[in-house]
Amino acid sequence: MFIFDSCVNQSGLKKILLIEDDPHVAAFVKKGLEEESFSVISAPSGEEGLSAFERGSFDLLIVDIMLPGISGLEVCTQVRRQSHLPLLLLTALGTAENVALGLNTGADDYLVKPFKFIELTARVRSLLRRAERIAEPDQGAVLTFAGLSLNDQTKSVHYENAPVSLTATEYRLLFMFMKNARRALSRMDIIDEVWGVQADMSTNVVDVYVNYLRKKLEAAGAPRLIHTITGMGYIMKSEL
Repeated sequence: MFIFDSCVNQSGLKKILLIEDDPHVAAFVKKGLEEESFSVISAPSGEEGLSAFERGSFDLLIVDIMLPGISGLEVCTQVRRQSHLPLLLLTALGTAENVALGLNTGADDYLVKPFKFIELTARVRSLLRRAERIAEPDQGAVLTFAGLSLNDQTKSVHYENAPVSLTATEYRLLFMFMKNARRALSRMDIIDEVWGVQADMSTNVVDVYVNYLRKKLEAAGAPRLIHTITGMGYIMKSEL
């Protein structure tokens, strides 16, 4: 079951919590997002960001990885224990290993510094649209495949009788595979469907999340269902 604490402030604006210790970056992002009709609360450290998160209601979090005290990765971990709010990481370390580490804490997307503001707003809007779609039940959307069951009304996944706990991004990924079972999908197909914006393919973000999803399904007792097609992408099928 996914819970999105979607809330708007009294002006009806989407509310964003920005956790960024660089005052120039924070001011730039805050001003730009407010000009795009978002309400932005800014916190300069992980501790203050978590305190603001626990006191308020937000629609999306933007978190810098390199924070003083509590790191951005620890912030993501603690937030994910309480909520599936969309979470965008900002990182100056764009290597595959660092991005994978950030995504593994539960972030939904990432942006490598320096970035263009138009890309930041595109990713923010994409994450908010996805959160709204997940929060709205799709009556009767129940998918089954090889013992897996996905109920898009309750946002629940089971293998046989065993529940499978997924992050919001893992859920979208599985939903896409089950809708397209036995069909070969390229990494670009997957990015367009699951993330909706152009991710940096050098980070192998698709491979990272497929690996997470495989491990969770197999931990629940499922056989290997998502197979790699060398030089192409992936396919969901029950046979080897």
